[in-house]
Amino acid sequence: MPNKNSKIVFIVLLIYISCFVFRGFEYFILRTDQTVWGEAFIHKLIGIMIFYSVAKLYGMNLKDIGFGKNNVLRNLLKGLGFGLSVFIVAYITEILILIVQNKFAMVQIYVSAYAIDGNIGNQTAFIFFIICILGNIINVVMEEGLFRGLFQKMLEYKYSFIVSAIISSVLFGVWHIMAPVRSYCDGMIGVSGLLVNMIMLVITSGIIGFKFCLLAKMTGSLYMSMSDHFVNNTIINIFHVISDTGVDELQVVRIAVAQSLSFIIVLIFYRRNYKGKLEY
Repeated sequence: MPNKNSKIVFIVLLIYISCFVFRGFEYFILRTDQTVWGEAFIHKLIGIMIFYSVAKLYGMNLKDIGFGKNNVLRNLLKGLGFGLSVFIVAYITEILILIVQNKFAMVQIYVSAYAIDGNIGNQTAFIFFIICILGNIINVVMEEGLFRGLFQKMLEYKYSFIVSAIISSVLFGVWHIMAPVRSYCDGMIGVSGLLVNMIMLVITSGIIGFKFCLLAKMTGSLYMSMSDHFVNNTIINIFHVISDTGVDELQVVRIAVAQSLSFIIVLIFYRRNYKGKLEY
């Protein structure tokens, strides 16, 4: 690791900007998420190579940044179970709202791609489920490895866990502005839509990122946060609620319920583990 007097935040920002540039290139030039792949995965493969190379450069191994060999399966299953549990509650809530409104029709399973103005695509061939799963695995390995792994480890060398988690979570929130910026540049949304979507994504993604930091801290690895992250991304691409007036119309409600519930549960468990105190 660099010495304590080095500019840790500057180094983290330099790595972040490098990854962000590759992300922008894929979103605006390659646009792989708008192709049959349905996922912008190339910059994430590059991101995996970047965080691994930087970790090696500073003398860190995979275990140091959260990819240890202990309790891998147990933590993966815990994350999957936790993620599925809160989304079951969220889907039930969404369906009950539609039933009360006399609008609920059915649920359907197919692969779509997430978009800020609603999911797009309707693929039922088995190969698309495989692509969706593989794409989301690449996504969680890269994002957890970079934000909750490398960045968190580097920042904690100089700052406390909570301060480091806040910084990495803010970066994670800003990471998600690419989709609304592209939609604005493509003329799909106006300035007000751009600002609303950017603010919403930065805040919600930042809070979710902070939750993942707490999960990583409590379990001592990235595996539970990775599998919870995987459920968050995958389930909305596969499990859809059909109403009389559209598809996934209350998706924002579903996501809000799931993420609010999961954040509250994780925060309660974290405070209990640390005797009711957050580490500042």
